[in-house]
Amino acid sequence: MSKMTLTEVVKRGLKMRKEDRASMLGIGPMSKTLIKSSIILAKEKDFPLMFIASRNQVDSQELGGGYVCNWDQKGFSDAIRSIAEEVGFEGLYYLCRDHGGPWQRDKERKDHLPEEKAMELGKKSYIADIENGFDLLHIDPTKDPYVVGKVIDVNVVLRRTVELIEYVEKERIARGLPEISYEVGTEETNGGLTSVESYEFFIQELLKELDRKELPHPCFIVGQTGTLTRLTENVGNFNARASRELAAVAEKYEVGLKEHNGDYQDEGILLAHPALGITAMNVAPEYGTVETRAYLKLAEVEEMLFNEGLVSKKSALKDCIRKESVASRRWEKWMTDDTVSRTTEELMKDEEVITVITDISGHYTFNNDAVRKEIESLFSNLAEAGINAEEYVIYKLKESLDRYVETFNLKGYTGRLKNQH
Repeated sequence: MSKMTLTEVVKRGLKMRKEDRASMLGIGPMSKTLIKSSIILAKEKDFPLMFIASRNQVDSQELGGGYVCNWDQKGFSDAIRSIAEEVGFEGLYYLCRDHGGPWQRDKERKDHLPEEKAMELGKKSYIADIENGFDLLHIDPTKDPYVVGKVIDVNVVLRRTVELIEYVEKERIARGLPEISYEVGTEETNGGLTSVESYEFFIQELLKELDRKELPHPCFIVGQTGTLTRLTENVGNFNARASRELAAVAEKYEVGLKEHNGDYQDEGILLAHPALGITAMNVAPEYGTVETRAYLKLAEVEEMLFNEGLVSKKSALKDCIRKESVASRRWEKWMTDDTVSRTTEELMKDEEVITVITDISGHYTFNNDAVRKEIESLFSNLAEAGINAEEYVIYKLKESLDRYVETFNLKGYTGRLKNQH
């Protein structure tokens, strides 16, 4: 039997809502270890996986590659397939492009590329996605560097969205590739979909235009539920009423409401998600922080055992990951201007700032040669004392993932979807 498309999954989920409510989880693939942890948990608990890669994380080499394992789309797709085989996972997993489109690489935005050029690069990236088995493309043309601090005209967002879907569909059909699913809209306030009225207007106008051109409808439309991730907390103000209304609007058009920026929310809010009708939610930075903290905890254990003479040598992981995190400057978009204006040398003298920066951007460094070497050294040193360090990191990541699996009623969801006709 061929794999259910995500469009089919969403439609079945909406049909089942009266007697069986669940919210799906989009997982930002921050590292290979996170992907492995997700697949192990999905095998244990039978739920569908959505790996949501941004263009900064995974992209073709000619466009700059990705910071996660330096993967392009093929490397990403091959790695997930091989981990699934290694774990013996035969369930559902989906490769998803998160925030695809023009200006979605930090460099394209910083360079203020003109629209035509940015659209061309966004299209190139999408073609590499579909040629390498991506199941879902998020079409998000709202990261416009020429419209900063104000809302982009909804007609511009609609025009670009339709142009990108039309282009991808034409190229997909020409290549004889299987059907894919689409996600549209954005949680960013400049995208303009901040009220229930503007959300419905966007859906109506988009579907009208897609129907006119005989193009497929999206399966997810992103809505602003009030969430906002900053540093290591959700500083937004989750709005249950707005979420419920957005979900009802989306369902009216047989589309699922997708929430972004879902990290670090209170478990009570998470438990309410299926009842409110939120079809899916994305989480990403949280997993990067959980993995970074796990490595630092292991480095503490190593230090203790070294002092007790139970391991013969000590890695330099703690110093290395802290130095590389600060030097990466990847944290700039989350920090205040007075921190951003300081040099790396100045920052390395400020213990408090180093701790915060490492917490939020340690994951950007996992693939740096120096950090990778120190992680290997840490693991090998701890093995001397009978500690399986990788198992501990996987345990911490599974713990973080499982919070969502349990609160979203995802246990056994794949089986339930397959039984729905």
